[in-house]
Amino acid sequence: MTATILVTGGTGTLGRHVVPLLRAAGRDVRVLSRTPHESRPGIEHVTADLGTGEGVAAAVTGVETILHLAGSNKGDGDKARTLVEAASAAGSPHLVYISVVGADRIPVTTGVDRAAFGYIAEKRAAELAVEQSGLPWTTLRATQFHDLVLTLVEALAKLPVAPSFSGYRIQPIEAAEVAERLVELALSEPAGLVPDMGGPRVYEMRDLLRSYLVAAGRRRPILSIRQPGGAARALRDGAGTAPDRAVGRRTWEEFLTDRVGVAGRAVRSR
Repeated sequence: MTATILVTGGTGTLGRHVVPLLRAAGRDVRVLSRTPHESRPGIEHVTADLGTGEGVAAAVTGVETILHLAGSNKGDGDKARTLVEAASAAGSPHLVYISVVGADRIPVTTGVDRAAFGYIAEKRAAELAVEQSGLPWTTLRATQFHDLVLTLVEALAKLPVAPSFSGYRIQPIEAAEVAERLVELALSEPAGLVPDMGGPRVYEMRDLLRSYLVAAGRRRPILSIRQPGGAARALRDGAGTAPDRAVGRRTWEEFLTDRVGVAGRAVRSR
C-alpha cells in the first residue's frame, strides 16, 4: 500500500504543480485546504484550518510525509507550530517546508520593517518551528516566484505614476521548477536545510517593472522610492537573492512572453 503524502496549500500557486507531480510519481495525495474541494482517485481533499487548528489532527493522521506549502502575509509561524504539534502527536512524518531566500538574513525588527516585510519574519518563525519540532525535516528556500512578481508589477502599473522601490534586487523563479525540487525532496530522506534555489538572473525592481510595461503596451512614468529600514537595506544589498544558486531555467522574459503575450524588452541582469 502506497503511503499518503499530505500537502498543505495544495490548491495554491505551488501546490497546483506539486500535487500532479506526486501523483505522477505514484503517490496518493491528501490536500489540506480551508474550503471544501471534491476528492478524486488518488487525491483526497480534507478541510482543515491551520489558523484555528480545526481539523488538522485528522488531516495528518496516517501520512508519511507532509509538504507544508501553505503561506500567507501573517501567522505563518503559529500555523507551522499548529501543524508540528498535530504531526508530532500522530507519529513522526517527514516534514518538508518551503521558505524564502534571505529569511535568516533580512532583519525585521522595527515597526517600519514589520509593516512591509512581516511575512519574512513569519517565514523565519515557521522555519524555526520546523527545525525545532523533533520531526525529521527538510527546508528549501526559494527566491520570488514569477507569478508573485507579475502580480506586484501589474498592481504598480495601474497607478498613474508607477512606484518602484529603489535598488531592490529580485531573482524571479518559475514555480513549476521549485515544485519539481520539492517533490524530489519529499520522496527522499530528510536533509535539513538544503541549498537555496534561485532564478536564472537577478534584476533590479525598476527593470522588472519597465519590462512589464513594455510587454503590456503601457506607458507610465516610473518613480523610484527609497524605502527606509534595515529590511529594505538588506534587500538592496541582495539578501533576498541567491546568485550562486541561480539554478532556475525559465527567465522572466520567457515568462512575460507566455503570460502577457508580447515579448518584453531585455532588461539588465546583475
